[in-house]
Amino acid sequence: MGLIGAGSFQTIEPRMGIVELPYTWPSRLHAYRAYDGELGAALARLMEAKNIVILAWWETGLRHVTTRDRVVRTPADLRGLKIRVTPDRMRLETFKAFGAEPAPLAFGELYSALQQGVFDAQENPLSIIWSASFYEVQKHLSLTGHVYGPAALAISRSAFQRLSLDDQAVLRSAAVTWGGRQRLDSIRADEAAIEQLKAKGMTVTEVDRAPFIAAVRPVWEEFGRLYGPELMGLLESYRNR
Repeated sequence: MGLIGAGSFQTIEPRMGIVELPYTWPSRLHAYRAYDGELGAALARLMEAKNIVILAWWETGLRHVTTRDRVVRTPADLRGLKIRVTPDRMRLETFKAFGAEPAPLAFGELYSALQQGVFDAQENPLSIIWSASFYEVQKHLSLTGHVYGPAALAISRSAFQRLSLDDQAVLRSAAVTWGGRQRLDSIRADEAAIEQLKAKGMTVTEVDRAPFIAAVRPVWEEFGRLYGPELMGLLESYRNR
């Protein structure tokens, strides 16, 4: 049993990569409705076919960009920047669409790579930007919010089925209850992290997301074909609710 960033499941079920589409949700509330609703149920069915039971949807939060020297307000500001990204093709294609030069790197090597100037920039949730002390090697934080990351509280199906039906119900109920609290804690932690990063000397910049959203349309077109009309239709139905 574990709390796992849902995008990590795409190694065993490629359609789980849908959760990594850039700029999917106008707000966190839209994401909550989708994952607590039919989209989350459809993804849970995909994972159950892989012998994993998703008990509830929590979150890793929104991902943002930090840079060493350049303030990022538009995709044009990313042009030519070497940025470390997670090693999945959609993230690479997203930052290529912004005009950056993305490359994967093990997280354990990232701090030193930023310190030595091997990379100009990186992208992560605020909690990681703070806990990894990236403010020591990056001057600027841009609140791009380019990906909302759900996390799945998951358990192997064989372990879950060894529980009584009553205990299964208790576990699911607790997972949902604490998932709601974790989301609230995540929002508060993001607000606190911004102030903490400012206090450490980082500049914090709001961005106009419209040009970023326009830049990733080709990414949606390419990967939408992989995820299929049923999942994409569910996702689209929640975007405007």
